[in-house]
Amino acid sequence: MSESGGVREVKSAARTVELLELLAARGDRPARLQELADALQVPRSSMYALLQTLISRGWVRTDVTGSLYGIGIHALLTGTSYLDSDPRVRAVRPYLDEASEALGETIHMGRLDGYDVAYLATRESHEYLRTISRVGRRLPAHMGALGKALLAERADEDLPEGPYEAATPNTHTSRESLAADLARVRRRGYSVDREEGVPGIVGFGFALRYDAPAQDAISCSVPVARLTPEREERIVAVMREIRTKVESTVPAGGGAIHWR
Repeated sequence: MSESGGVREVKSAARTVELLELLAARGDRPARLQELADALQVPRSSMYALLQTLISRGWVRTDVTGSLYGIGIHALLTGTSYLDSDPRVRAVRPYLDEASEALGETIHMGRLDGYDVAYLATRESHEYLRTISRVGRRLPAHMGALGKALLAERADEDLPEGPYEAATPNTHTSRESLAADLARVRRRGYSVDREEGVPGIVGFGFALRYDAPAQDAISCSVPVARLTPEREERIVAVMREIRTKVESTVPAGGGAIHWR
């Protein structure tokens, strides 16, 4: 049994969390009982009992046949509570609106979670171009502007060895390639994602340095078809200004509890 901070892990609680994370990661692909039992290496009977308990509490849902399982509505309610209670998210939201109004493009706020970025807020483009990034979604940090802006705030020695997962032909898949890009991010002061996470989309990411190292970042995503050198210059100028405003509004510590 593993330990954290000298306290033994509760096996049943760990299994419940692993199941919920597995179902959440599957998105719109429901799973069958045997799939879940195999994935978590638990007896089918134990998995069935756990699923029925979570269904009764609203954390898992099942179809009319009782053979398919997916994440339940209580996961959404808990996630919404997280966003509503976070002072940084509340402080940044008005500036996302300002950036969206100024640029007419999709604006995101994300937070580093391990080696992933969790999307905490999004303002859609006025012309609405659907991308894969939505509130609550997690993406590997090496794939996009938000993640690279935050990775650049850390030492290259902290990067995983690789190879890394590729979303497009432009994704960095080696530690050496990513480290070279992060060096450019540090010199430039912001990250650029040229179709590395989503085909046809370029992103510009800006770390919010009210924490050290930065945990949060904002980005602007724009279709390649609308991106000219003049447009890129405008986006960078506006996003830099927005970052300055956010950092001046949310001082170091930000009045927030320092969660671990």
